[in-house]
Amino acid sequence: MIKLMRIDYRLIHGQVAMAWTSAIGANCLLVANDAVSKDSMRITTLKLARPAGCKLVIKSVEDSITALNSGVTDPYNLFIIVESVEDAYRLAKGYRNIRSINFGGAKPQKDCTRKLSVTTPVSECDMQLLKELVNEGIEIEIRQVPGDEKINVSKLL
Repeated sequence: MIKLMRIDYRLIHGQVAMAWTSAIGANCLLVANDAVSKDSMRITTLKLARPAGCKLVIKSVEDSITALNSGVTDPYNLFIIVESVEDAYRLAKGYRNIRSINFGGAKPQKDCTRKLSVTTPVSECDMQLLKELVNEGIEIEIRQVPGDEKINVSKLL
């Protein structure tokens, strides 16, 4: 069962490892990103940041879609973390049971055309992907930590 999907370029860090994981009751983290799944240094770093008592799985976006669609992730309280809007878009298009996305943070970009919030700079391409997801009925909200008030991205596009 997917408890939360989050866009956060930092992937696993204090807010994710402590606040979000416990607030949603996750027992498995799925990091879905093509580059990270091939980078042994980043994999090692993420393993060190993994909260105690949580399983950590790191897969490419396509392999994540395959795992989600196969049902192998069903027994877990799953927290999916992706690095970018593009990763979130690909995952949501490939696995239709994603109905909500938390936008926690995006990497500062050269081609940033807009900031949806202080932590969420987006390019024109990101804007188009977000609009498409919203138009398909997927809720996208900005929150850093669980106690923050939700900011609905559909009102910012």
